[in-house]
Amino acid sequence: MSMKEQTPHRKVRTGIVESDKMDKTVVVRVERMSKHPLYGKPVLRVKKYMAHDEINECRPGDRIQIEETRPLSRHKRWKVAQIIERAPVLGAETGEGGGA
Repeated sequence: MSMKEQTPHRKVRTGIVESDKMDKTVVVRVERMSKHPLYGKPVLRVKKYMAHDEINECRPGDRIQIEETRPLSRHKRWKVAQIIERAPVLGAETGEGGGA
């Protein structure tokens, strides 16, 4: 086995931003389907992760991808890898002239 530089394999999750009220931190809701241990019915499981957002670009409702990193604080062990889909901005005009 050679001594090649290897990048660590990091866990990746996709979720929706629930809160961006903290500085450089977002709360991400990650949903996954799992089977009930006894009955086998699919059950929706939800977990919230606090992720590091260095430039405060995420907004509530954005679909983002987070990846595992070293512990950044007491609760933060994830960072924002990319923004997959932007949430529509409420109150923004769509460009259609609806007024008289």
